[in-house]
Amino acid sequence: MATVVVRADAPISGTALPHLVAETPLTEREAAELYQSALQDVCEAVAGSGADLLVNYRERDEIEDNVEADLRDVVTTALDDPEAARFEVQVGSTPAARIGNTVTHLLESEGESSVAILDPTAVLAARPRLDQASMQLRRNEVVVGPSVNGEVFYAGFTESIDFSGIDGRLDIETIVDRANDAGLAVSTLEMAPTLRTAAQLRSALPVLRARRVGGLPVPERTVARLEELGLRTVENEDSEISVERS
Repeated sequence: MATVVVRADAPISGTALPHLVAETPLTEREAAELYQSALQDVCEAVAGSGADLLVNYRERDEIEDNVEADLRDVVTTALDDPEAARFEVQVGSTPAARIGNTVTHLLESEGESSVAILDPTAVLAARPRLDQASMQLRRNEVVVGPSVNGEVFYAGFTESIDFSGIDGRLDIETIVDRANDAGLAVSTLEMAPTLRTAAQLRSALPVLRARRVGGLPVPERTVARLEELGLRTVENEDSEISVERS
C-alpha cells in the first residue's frame, strides 16, 4: 500500500506559518486559520487519492496545547471518513532523523510499497497530481515535486535515501543527489508552490485566482480563506511584487 505523510505543524496561533506573519500583513490568528484551511484541503486530497493518510506531527515542550487533539479536530472535519487519517508523533532528535525514521520505518517495518512526504500547505497538489506521482513511483524509486526557491512540495520514495543533514525543509537538489548516490531512478512532477513564505504565497495567489475565475477545480477552503483575508499580489514602482490586502 502507498502512504502519504503530511508533516503537520501545530495548527494554532503563534506557531502556524511564522514566516507569513513576519513577511505579510497576516496576524498570527489569521495565519493559523489559513494554515488550517490548507491542511484540510491537502488531507482531503490525499484521502481522495486512495493513499493511506498519515499526519505526522512534532510534540514541542513550549506548546501547551494538545497538538494531536488540535490536528484531529482540524483534519477529521475535512474527511468523509474521520477514521481515514492516522496520527503519529515524529521520532528523532533532528529534522533529518525525523524524516528518515518515518520513511524508513514505513518502507521497511510496515512494508509499504511507497512513502511520500507532502507539505501540509501544498494546496495545488490535488488528486490528479497525487495520482500522477503514484504512477511515476511504479517506475522510479524517487519522485520529487519542486516548489519555489528550490524546495519541494512532494517527495516520494520506494527506497529510502540518506536524509542526514536535511534541515527540515526538503530541497530538490539534495534529494536528487542522494538518490543518485544510491543508484536510484528519479522523476519529477510539475512545479507547485506551497503557502509557507511570502515568496511561495506570491506564486500561489495568481494561480489560485486564475483557476477560480476560469472555473477550474480549486482547494475550496483555502481559496475561500484567502478571499476572506483579501490578500492580493501588488507590484510597486520598482517592479517588486509583495502580498498586500485589497
